[in-house]
Formats: sequence, structure tokens, C-alpha cells
Amino acid sequence: MKKTSAAGSRSTRPTSVKSARPTWRATGSIPATLIPGDGIGPEIVAAVVDIMKAAGAPFVWERHEGGMAGIKKHGDPLPPKLIDSIRRTGLALKGPLATPVGGGYRSVNVRLREEFSLYANVRPVRTMVPGGRYEDIDIVLVRENVEGLYVAWEHYLAIGDDPHAVAISSGVNTRAGSRRIAEFAFDYAVKNSRKKVTIVHKANVLKALTGIFLETARDTGKKYAKKLTVDDRIVDACAMQLVLNPWQYDVILTTNLFGDILSDEIAGLVGGLGMAPGANIGEKAAIFEAVHGSAPDIAGKGIANPLALLLAGCLMLDHVGRPVVARRIRRAIDLALKQDGIRTPDLGGRHKTRDFVKAVIGNLGTR
Repeated sequence: MKKTSAAGSRSTRPTSVKSARPTWRATGSIPATLIPGDGIGPEIVAAVVDIMKAAGAPFVWERHEGGMAGIKKHGDPLPPKLIDSIRRTGLALKGPLATPVGGGYRSVNVRLREEFSLYANVRPVRTMVPGGRYEDIDIVLVRENVEGLYVAWEHYLAIGDDPHAVAISSGVNTRAGSRRIAEFAFDYAVKNSRKKVTIVHKANVLKALTGIFLETARDTGKKYAKKLTVDDRIVDACAMQLVLNPWQYDVILTTNLFGDILSDEIAGLVGGLGMAPGANIGEKAAIFEAVHGSAPDIAGKGIANPLALLLAGCLMLDHVGRPVVARRIRRAIDLALKQDGIRTPDLGGRHKTRDFVKAVIGNLGTR
């Protein structure tokens, strides 16, 4: 099955995240926070650090523990020293962090987004391993990251002897927050030569909560009418169309909960979460991560796929104004996967993590 969207096939073009206000010099080293994470996190972080060093990435890493490792060492999944480091560097590469079940701990990822007001979550996905069910996929999902239902204003009401008889959760979308993420998405589309932005919502039912998002995004989109096609979809229709005809989508702009779900669906089109990087962007900080979890079942086996985190590292390089280095790494990845056939088990291969690292580094000088 192979089709081309109205915007044309762009599967070989790198997708970048550009800072609205670059603060990094064109040359010289750049301090950045490194969070190895849990499960397979330390393995894939080590792989990415080796590749980025070989490629000439400018980062000088400040290593800090978080998640379960943070609790074990500091009694906190987000130790103060980690937070202080990100506040100082304004930049972090994060391995997957596990949140303890029970014990009163909130999601560490949500806490990081709130702490640094990382309002834009960017998740680009493109076909990298040919021969799957879908070819030539190249979609970017831009998700509002700090509002919606994930503000988690929740409580219970007691009835009789049941203290949790009724559960209530409130979502919050603001005009200002909707405008901010809409402007980010439209600016991103223009800067990256995209052709269309689709606003995804549920305003037919959640008329206030997602209605304000749709209304504000539509109004913001009018300023880009000469540069972009702007349309909208109800979220359930979008989910179906992503399976039936994903090539009609280019950039998707949506709210927090819908973006979380749809980004995983989009990753499934190209082979799973092991192919999906994420960037969390705010005015004063940016955190880059793999979308997948910590995969404790394969930790220590040497077979973890570092691709999603490596692609997140490429987004990080774009963000700090090093697109040439990012392009070298993306090119080396494509050669390792397609020409050399080096693939970890999740991609249908039998190679180890270090085999992939060696192949990518070996291809860095290939033109």
C-alpha cells in the first residue's frame, strides 16, 4: 500500500524543531542536562551519547538521575539538583522515566512539563524501514502540552460507605494557551516547508473545552492563509482516517489528551514507538525524549532500540542551531537501516544495540 498525500512525499526530508528565540552560539560547546532514566534508559542514552560524540555534537553533559533511579538515590523521582540543572542549561535529553505505581507520585513527565511550562509537544514520524503496511508516511503531530484534561484537577465524591463512589475530573483550555500552541504549530509548518495543518478537536460534544481550542486555532490560522492550507477534523474521524488514508495528513494540531493518543497511533503506522521521538518546547527550556517507556522486560539484554532517542537528539541539534550535524546523523541512520540492514529485534532484526551504534557511526562519513 503506497500513496502520496496532497502535500507530496517528504519521507527523506528531515523534520526540525526550531527555537523561536535562539540563544546558542553558532560554534562552541553547549551545556545540556542528561537524564539516563530507568529500564533500558541507561543503555539507549549511552548509545545516543556515543553517536552524537562521533558526529561532533556540541553538548557537554550534566548527568542527573530521575524516575525510579532518582527515588533510589535521592528519595525523589525529580531531585532538586536535576531541576536546577535544567533550569540552568535550558536543555535536556531524557531517557524513559518510570513513575511508581501508588505512593502518591504524579507522572514525572507531566511534572517536568509543568515545572518548565513546556507548552508544545512535537512528535514527528516518518517511514524509515521500508516494506511495512504503510509507506511514505511523514506526519508531524503538535500537541498542546500543559492544559486540557491533563491538568488533572480530580476528586471523588462519597456516597454511603463508598468514599470513591463518584470520580470527577476538570479539563482546562484557555484562549491564550490555545493561541500560543496554534501559533507554534503554524510557524513550525511554515519554517519546515509543510503545506497543511489540520486542527483536531471534539467540539461537537465538548463544546466549551475543545470549542475554544478550535475557534482560537481557526482564527489564528487566518494569518497563514497565503502560506498554508488549514482544515479541521473531529478526533474520532481523524483516528479512523489515519488508518485508512494517513497520507492526507501533514501537520496535526491538537489538545493534550487527543495528542497523546493520536501520536501513538501515528507511530504505529511506521513500526511502533521505537521510531518515535518527542520534543517538549517552552520559552525558557526544552526537553527531548523517546516517546516509548522504560521497557524493564528487556533491560540489560543489549537489544534495546536507541532510534527514537537518537532522533530526539537530532531534534535537539536542530533546536540549538546545529542542523548540519543532525542531517549527518539522520543520513547515517537511513544507511544503517536500509543499506546495511542493521535492525534490533523490535524492527524485525537480530542485531544488538551496539551493532546499531557501530553501523551509524560507521556511516557518519558517508555522503
